[in-house]
Amino acid sequence: MPLLLAVFLLKYTKKIRKQSQTNMKKDIHPKYFDATVTCACGNTFTVGSTREHINMEVCSQCHPFYTGKEKVVDTLGRIERFNKRLAKKSTTKKKKK
Repeated sequence: MPLLLAVFLLKYTKKIRKQSQTNMKKDIHPKYFDATVTCACGNTFTVGSTREHINMEVCSQCHPFYTGKEKVVDTLGRIERFNKRLAKKSTTKKKKK
């Protein structure tokens, strides 16, 4: 009995494989390129991607985690603006009645 079951399963799986191979859609995958990645620091390298060119702001050559150098980025003077607001609040305290 187990031998008959094994033979049946082999024939059945072959039939399913043939059906799945003939039912696959063609030309649905995007094109795959060897993309050139360019970082803002000037570093370039090649990776596989669906885009031909990739521009980055930070890569492993200039990221603080990998380089060990701490980089403080002050966007539009936000620290100074925060300090000004903090100074205004401390000088103009409202008195409660």
